[in-house]
Amino acid sequence: HQALVEDVPTTKRDIYYKDVPLFKTQALVDRLVDDLAATFDIGRLIIFFQRAASKGLFSGGGLVIHLLSGETIQGNDSEGMLIPIAEEISHFQVDDSLVWVLIVEKEAVFQTLSRLKFASHPSLPGPGVIITGKGYPDIATRQLVKTLSDNLSSKVSLAALVDGDPYGIDIMSVYKFGSASLRHENEKLAARRIHWLGIWGSELNELGVDKDAMIPITTYDEKKALSMLQRPESVMLPRWRRELMCMLHLRRKAEIEILCSTSTAAQEQALEDVEQFIRDPRMPHEDSQTPRTPVFHPLVSYLSRKLWECYNSMDEF
Repeated sequence: HQALVEDVPTTKRDIYYKDVPLFKTQALVDRLVDDLAATFDIGRLIIFFQRAASKGLFSGGGLVIHLLSGETIQGNDSEGMLIPIAEEISHFQVDDSLVWVLIVEKEAVFQTLSRLKFASHPSLPGPGVIITGKGYPDIATRQLVKTLSDNLSSKVSLAALVDGDPYGIDIMSVYKFGSASLRHENEKLAARRIHWLGIWGSELNELGVDKDAMIPITTYDEKKALSMLQRPESVMLPRWRRELMCMLHLRRKAEIEILCSTSTAAQEQALEDVEQFIRDPRMPHEDSQTPRTPVFHPLVSYLSRKLWECYNSMDEF
């Protein structure tokens, strides 16, 4: 009420610190604010509670974000750009040649893909955009994914790369179906088109990954998996359910890093090979008269195959 009267926006953190003995925990303030917004069916911004600062990143030259201030955020293939909050955005500009959008769970994997210029990689069916929410996504990242999901052609694939464990699947579920804490806003944030590209624990054997190289599940993983298996089929798809049961059976989880655990030197070589391949696929190695075949990063090889499958079939995973 004070924020409305004085026309001064506040945050949930400010409210908590104004009376710590009363609220006792930040989580209680968070829940009260969300409950008020849901009860009155209004967004939190209308009652002057600002969103948390955005943290998500995107890369790919095929996306340009125009801000209300008149500034533009031009995506590029080699580094991440901060995703602004929706209230600052005027409109998006998407290149007509865009073929895919990849949502990546982890920032470290996002940075690896950006460094390898994966958004315009020659092994792919066309250019794309990579997005990460750095784990569980913030509102700004979910709004960007939702906007792309609603407005891009059905021929553009939206895919997710997450860990093959309960938390990875739960993060993907937040993007696709929404979160429990923001039920009243899920229709505005859920991007139903998202496919689960990987990584799946059930496919690691065919990829030549030994079971012993996988990480043993923890008690928390097991509890989380069992809890998620109780969810209705509308938000726990058969493929997701099978992978959780596979994880519980193997007592191992599949993390994305198992595909990108090459040395720094190998990554440098992969980047050099990609750049040379783009310039001239026939260019010979400096110490040899035979053409060099580019040594693609194992994560790039995996994603290239999966995105081609998605591009060719467009079937729901």
